[in-house]
Amino acid sequence: MPPRILFLGEVDYLDSLTWMKQFTASRNAETSDEFWVLSHPAVYTQGTSCDTQPQASATAIPVLKTDRGGQITYHGPGQLIIYLLLDIKRLAIGPKRLVSSIESAIITLLANLGIDAATHKGAPGVYVSGEKIAALGLRIRKGACYHGLSLNINMDLSPFERIDPCGYAGLKVTQLSSQGLSLCEAEIADQLIDCLIDAIY
Repeated sequence: MPPRILFLGEVDYLDSLTWMKQFTASRNAETSDEFWVLSHPAVYTQGTSCDTQPQASATAIPVLKTDRGGQITYHGPGQLIIYLLLDIKRLAIGPKRLVSSIESAIITLLANLGIDAATHKGAPGVYVSGEKIAALGLRIRKGACYHGLSLNINMDLSPFERIDPCGYAGLKVTQLSSQGLSLCEAEIADQLIDCLIDAIY
């Protein structure tokens, strides 16, 4: 059963977190999977094992604790987010394979766009010449998952300089526009959705 695709526009981070929890808590064996395509206003988010704060110069960007895995990251305008609300028990896919499938989908998208990308062992996400272009973090609860991935398209990258992205000191971050691509966010989203469906289903 293919996922429902919802295009939600810009959504407050805490609102999306509340909706994801409610959706996951209420779903049953017949509930369709959903992909939520959206963006967030500027925000730092901390994973369950993270207490790291941005540098003091991080201006007024809020810092929010969330329930996904991983460390600290930044979300903001110009970044594509796809939340994957999946019944992984029904899909018969474990967490490691799911992470690998998401990363593979992003790498396939980038290859289709002429960008050579790869994963790094022990550091989930996708990298271009050692610089992180996509991050992912998931929460699994009772055989279902939520949260998902972020792909940097054309954004202000300076807030990443005030943190150790995903817990890695000195990690550089890049984006599609820095790789010479000027496709709009909607075009990228449509292509990435196709790649995700191929990789997961």
